[in-house]
Amino acid sequence: MHPAKASVVTDLNKRLNDSPFIFVADYTGLNVIQFSELRTRLDKAGARCSVVKNSYLRLAAKGAGLPDLGELRGQNAIVTGEKDVAAAAKVLKNFTAEFKKPTIRTGVVDRLIVSSEQIQAIADLPSRDVLLSQLLGVLQAPASKLVRLLNEPASQLARVLQARADQGGGAASAEPAAKEEPAPDAAPAATAAPAAAAEAADKGDLNPATETANS
Repeated sequence: MHPAKASVVTDLNKRLNDSPFIFVADYTGLNVIQFSELRTRLDKAGARCSVVKNSYLRLAAKGAGLPDLGELRGQNAIVTGEKDVAAAAKVLKNFTAEFKKPTIRTGVVDRLIVSSEQIQAIADLPSRDVLLSQLLGVLQAPASKLVRLLNEPASQLARVLQARADQGGGAASAEPAAKEEPAPDAAPAATAAPAAAAEAADKGDLNPATETANS
């Protein structure tokens, strides 16, 4: 193999290994301005579009251990990216709907062959960021429920303790009142004095000073 060709295949091989997906599209019929616009849109989605020779692509795919891409004909470009396969597929789908080109031929996702129809279906999936936020919401929901469950017994305990404290305060205020109850016992003692004096008078036991005053 010519050194220049070998260098191209080596670089392409590394690119295929670094990307979790690859889309092969026939760009026949796209002019320079349209192809540049496609590249720009893919770049914003975190993907890269490059024109490759079919023979180089076959060699690089084989060297990367990818499945057989099948028969490659026409003028093909490959789309690769770092992470968000759905975003790249969405750009391809929307661009094709707008310009009727390029024609998506085949692809590989996680080292599995996917058809053009499957790539169209991937384009309808939420983006990676949306999927991550949805996953985060799913993970956070049980956690929030757990926090509520953990906090509920504590709040109940706080209410019970407060109720006991309120009851304790009421009992303490009632206790002095209970100690003051013997006061009514003084009334019988006061009424007993005239009765004792009357009994003494009947017996002639009155105080001499009282008798003198009476005489």
